[in-house]
Amino acid sequence: MRADAKKNYGRILEVARTVIAEHGSDASMRDIARRADVGLATLLRHFPTREAMFEALLCTNLDALTQKAVALESSNPPDVALRSWIREWVEFARSYRGVVTMMAAAHTNPASALYASCAAVHSTSARLLSNAQAEGTARPDMNGDDLFALMTALGWAVDQPSFAPRADHLVHLITSTVLLGRVG
Repeated sequence: MRADAKKNYGRILEVARTVIAEHGSDASMRDIARRADVGLATLLRHFPTREAMFEALLCTNLDALTQKAVALESSNPPDVALRSWIREWVEFARSYRGVVTMMAAAHTNPASALYASCAAVHSTSARLLSNAQAEGTARPDMNGDDLFALMTALGWAVDQPSFAPRADHLVHLITSTVLLGRVG
C-alpha cells in the first residue's frame, strides 16, 4: 500500500471510530469521508461496505477482547473468568453503539465480513461457559449459543439510553442466572 493510501486508511478508521461512537452503527459513510478529509470514492476503495469498515475497525478490538478471555481463563477460577468475560463484553458493546445488532446478524452468516470475529467471540464464550460447567459453577442446561444470545441481548440493552444506567445491575442479573453459587 502506498504511503498516502496507508495514511488515508488509518485516518478513515480513526474518524470512523469517533463518528460511530457519536452516531452508532448507522453513521453516515459520507460524514466519515468528509471528517477524514477524503473523498467518498477514497473511503469506498478502502471499505466498499459499511460492514467491511466495521470489520477493520472491530478486528483489533475483538482480538484484544478474546485475548482478555485467555488471560482471564488462565488466571482465575472458571466462574470468575466467565463473569469477568461478560463484563468485558458489555464494556466492548457499550463502546461501539449499534455493533451488537450487526454481530448478532453476522455470527451465523459465513458470507459476512464480521463472521470470523463473531465466531471467535462465540467460541471463547462457549469455552468459558464449558469450563465453569465442568467445575460445577455454571448451569448445565445451557450451551454456547444460549450464552451468546444472552450476551447479545445484554449488549443490546445497555446500548439503549434508557437501560445504560442499569448496565451493572443487568450484568449482575445475567451472571447470577448463568452461574450457580457465588456471584459478584
